[in-house]
Amino acid sequence: MKNAAQAQSAPSQPAAQAGDAATDAVTSAAAITADPRWAALCARDPAAEGRFVYAVRSTGIYCRPGCPSRRPKPENVQFFADGTAAAAAGFRPCRRCRPEEAPLAQRQAAVVADLCRFIEAAETPPTLAQLAARAGLSPHHLHRLFQTHTGLTPGAYAKARRAERLRQNLAAGQGVTEAAYGAGYNASSRLYSEAGRVLGMTPGRFRQGGAAEEIRFAVAQTSLGALLAARSARGLCAILLGDDPLALVADLRARFPKARLIGSGPEEEGQTAGEADNGNFAAWVAQVVGLVEAPRLGLALPLDLQGTAFQRRVWQALQAIPPGETRSYTEIARDLGLPKAVRAVAAACAANPLAVAVPCHRVVRSDGNLAGYRWGLERKAALQQRERQQAENPAASAAPPRPRPGTKAAP
Repeated sequence: MKNAAQAQSAPSQPAAQAGDAATDAVTSAAAITADPRWAALCARDPAAEGRFVYAVRSTGIYCRPGCPSRRPKPENVQFFADGTAAAAAGFRPCRRCRPEEAPLAQRQAAVVADLCRFIEAAETPPTLAQLAARAGLSPHHLHRLFQTHTGLTPGAYAKARRAERLRQNLAAGQGVTEAAYGAGYNASSRLYSEAGRVLGMTPGRFRQGGAAEEIRFAVAQTSLGALLAARSARGLCAILLGDDPLALVADLRARFPKARLIGSGPEEEGQTAGEADNGNFAAWVAQVVGLVEAPRLGLALPLDLQGTAFQRRVWQALQAIPPGETRSYTEIARDLGLPKAVRAVAAACAANPLAVAVPCHRVVRSDGNLAGYRWGLERKAALQQRERQQAENPAASAAPPRPRPGTKAAP
């Protein structure tokens, strides 16, 4: 009787083993969820790519941290340093995320790099359909992938490379026609229609180093110090800020070494009165000074922005930032679809030739602190403060202070 009672009160051996297994599963699940890699797995964090792989015991496969498959139960998960270790433990690679191959971003970058070389080597720009067929992707997917990795559409990239070859050919001394066809232009009419945008002047003038280009400039005083405004035949080509007017003129000379600089102000030797001073340009300068004093007013003048295709995209993004607001370099890179191009965005901001008109002063670090303003951090802080104050009191920007008399600067 006693033995029978003990048998009834004691759990069976299979039940005890099941209870131990359940306890082990709970312990295993707790250990997995406490592991930082579990959080990366749940978030499908792209930054975790290459740091580990995870295996699922119930399916016998291993995956990348960002695998789009359904999240496994934590008690079924096992982490490995890499795919080799997971395969050695008897797991096979997932067919969705293909962890045994190079990371997706790396494979995509290789595809885009191959397409870039294909575009550069082609005599005429290939069509989107041709590029898609080469990459084995749909045209829509290819277009989006290319723009994500380069910041440009395939067509824009082809035009930028053609313009670069044209500049190289002209600088090497080739004739305009030879340089145009060598760069991939199939008609001279297409070259001349794009010359102002890609060269900033006619091809013949570019071939001569811009020797015949005329740039009118003037130096004025503002509440932020000296200001130099310069205009080409296409619009404002430089707005420079500083303390020394002569240093600003030297900067302009360095930017346009072979152009003919015409200083605005009293008539100077070798210039006619019409060349020395121009009422229309004086009104432009007044508007630029007014922009510095009251940035919220904006600037209704044409801009002659010369830069690479990527730089122009960054400058357009800067012009879209409302007065009184700021963006970080990281935010701009992300908005351009190039989250890893933060340094390139900062470099484009530093290359901006039109202070305030292209408001690189509205770009800050990710922590909100000021950094990287070629015309001085004090001026950057002053411009931001001025815009915030005018945003709070719009009436204050209705009548900007009158500019002080300009400073004479020899051309």
